[in-house]
Amino acid sequence: MRKPVVDGIFYEKDFDRLNKQIENCFMDKKGPGEFSERKKEKIAGIISPHAGYSFSGFCQAWAYKEIAESKFPKRYVIIGINHMNKGENYSVSLEDFETPFGKIKTDIGFGKELMSKCKFLKNDEQAHVNEHSIEVQLPFLQYVSRDKLKDLRIVPILISEFDYEKCKKLGWAIGEIDENTVVIVSSDFTHYGKHYGYIPFLDNVKKRMYEMDLDAINAITDLNSRKFLDHLEKTNATICGAGAILAGIEAFKGLDCDKGNLLRYYTSGDLTNYDNAVGYAAIVFK
Repeated sequence: MRKPVVDGIFYEKDFDRLNKQIENCFMDKKGPGEFSERKKEKIAGIISPHAGYSFSGFCQAWAYKEIAESKFPKRYVIIGINHMNKGENYSVSLEDFETPFGKIKTDIGFGKELMSKCKFLKNDEQAHVNEHSIEVQLPFLQYVSRDKLKDLRIVPILISEFDYEKCKKLGWAIGEIDENTVVIVSSDFTHYGKHYGYIPFLDNVKKRMYEMDLDAINAITDLNSRKFLDHLEKTNATICGAGAILAGIEAFKGLDCDKGNLLRYYTSGDLTNYDNAVGYAAIVFK
């Protein structure tokens, strides 16, 4: 069992307080409001941020509203970034995960089949031990899956190396194995400021951060991995989950999606200041 490590830090540790915190992310003026009952429409997946809920939770709510209102799949493949660079560069966990809301089972069979198709993908539990990028998605996923908790399955994957061909192959494999899959890509966007060692401009920071991230988002919603790579090379962009996004683009295409839709974008600077700021985006792929 992979126990939570950022509960009480990134999100509330107590069941009731966590439930209220996520509810507020939906109902706050920055959130999308209440979600309705499930429809028969399937989505290919979402991109969702992974900061503390007081910062990015409102943006996460926009993405998870789409999950709440769409057809429930056999599994959610969650691709995050290995911030610690610990263990294998491409790692899948076969352990169940626990949050204050309870246990989530892992689809072990799908994880093993992915490893058979992508020899570079390894089962490495140590890579997942202290990483938050997948963990912070799980309470939101449980919150919007309350009607299906017994059937909820995940496949947690971490990427610490940006290799274009491997990311593409991983994405293709996800789409090939079973179309009854929804992909959740966990990534923040531009990290600006001295704290992140990235100061490409000094004036009009908000405007230019928005422009930089929206340029990347346009490539992503077009499912154009080459255009996304060009953006990264041109700007040296500090998009932490670039590898996860690239794998996601290919997976979304393999799941019969031809376009993404930006639901919400803002930065932590809009909530505090722009000395140091991180971009957050909620994107859905149908």
